[in-house]
Amino acid sequence: MRAKYERASLMVEAEKYEIGKGIEDGFQPWVEVITNGWIVSEGLIRITQPDGKIVCPFIQNRRGIIFIRDGDYIIYEEGGERHCCGSDKFSKRFREVGP
Repeated sequence: MRAKYERASLMVEAEKYEIGKGIEDGFQPWVEVITNGWIVSEGLIRITQPDGKIVCPFIQNRRGIIFIRDGDYIIYEEGGERHCCGSDKFSKRFREVGP
């Protein structure tokens, strides 16, 4: 039988992703994201570089590469671990307590 669990209180720092802030770990070419087909591409941020190449920003953590979607927040945990959280879930899971 499955038990029920309540999420423990966890203090994190977070910021909404914005292009140009340099908080991503890198960019993957859009064509490779589509070709690999191992994620749903809907909502992914796509940036057109000056040479016309389209890339998608990502962060990397112990689980692998996480592509950033429109409206995502980047969550910073103690020890440097980072995650993405969609704005639809972020407001339900976290509330601002100060700077």
